[in-house]
Amino acid sequence: MRIPGSPFRLETDEALLADVRARVEAARFPAQQGGDDWQTGTPLDYMRRLRDYWLNSFDWSRWVDRINAFEQRMIDVRGERVHVIVEQGSGPDPLPLLMSHGWPGSFIEFLDIVDKLAHPERHGGRIEDACTVIVASLPGYGLSPAPSRPLAASDIASLWSSLMVEHFEVDHYVAYGSDWGSIVTANMAFTHADRLDGVMMTIAGARPDFASGPPMSAEEKEWVSALQDVQACEGAYQAIQATKPQTLAYAQTDSPIGLAAWIVEKFHAWSAAGPNDDPPFPMDVLLANVMLYWMGGSLAPSWIYMFMDEIGTMRTAKAKVPAVFMIPPDDLFPPTPRVMLERLYDVVNYKLDGIGHFPGLDSPEILVAEIRRMLLPLGRKD
Repeated sequence: MRIPGSPFRLETDEALLADVRARVEAARFPAQQGGDDWQTGTPLDYMRRLRDYWLNSFDWSRWVDRINAFEQRMIDVRGERVHVIVEQGSGPDPLPLLMSHGWPGSFIEFLDIVDKLAHPERHGGRIEDACTVIVASLPGYGLSPAPSRPLAASDIASLWSSLMVEHFEVDHYVAYGSDWGSIVTANMAFTHADRLDGVMMTIAGARPDFASGPPMSAEEKEWVSALQDVQACEGAYQAIQATKPQTLAYAQTDSPIGLAAWIVEKFHAWSAAGPNDDPPFPMDVLLANVMLYWMGGSLAPSWIYMFMDEIGTMRTAKAKVPAVFMIPPDDLFPPTPRVMLERLYDVVNYKLDGIGHFPGLDSPEILVAEIRRMLLPLGRKD
């Protein structure tokens, strides 16, 4: 497989690190509202501990070395520059696998599983299951520069199709996505199926047109009601990022503590953590993810929320490629029932599994196993 683009290495920016440190040291904390749990947002106690860890234990240069251990490319795709991590798989014919993340995640979610997918024989698996793993950062996320204009998930799906077909020149491939990555992947399945053999998602990625099909089942009605309840108490971030992202960006661009508090609250809420528990992820991992947002700026990643209405567009025809689903039971959204997904996709496999919204971090072994079991066979038709 052709590896396009320019080689890329992340450099340690000492001036940036000094600036971050000074801002974290000078952080001004608010009072704690109510109790000391997560009910009203990121608690003061946790943020003080995260600040102490940031100052005394976190080492960004170690993450720079870890990221640079992977082959990276910066690729110009239809006028946008896209950062990708590429791990060429073992064996004579590894299957290309495109992986997409969402907000507030990044390629950090996938670092622990890339080698397992690309080189299964190193981890007790079969070399026949090897993939060439391509982790693409959404425009404005991770190390991908901000796009020249706000891009919808459908726009990114077009970029990703061009990335794989025109730049990597693959004969066929499969795609995995979580969060907005699922929505991008869904758009690829509906409108950019060229050489795409199958998709795997952790959420529906689209909405069916219930008016054009059978009446809603009791299970679907229950899901819609549960989703409305969740949106009432957890959807405020979507509203502000969709309507006033510029206003929010000033605080997140000026205060690393403010940015971290906004992001880590989601890593808590969208997991199996209880209201008195810390997020189930090491502070080191959370801060590495925050650092990527700090380096690139927080505004562009919010732009995609301006296109929330696109997600609600009712699909009247099924996607053009088969789909499999690993639906986490502990997530922002209630688990999408299979009966609803079958209105949208040719559902080859469905499993309620994983732990939360970030399966690459909270259930990596499950994710690797299910990619091998459910997704890869869609691309191995011989």
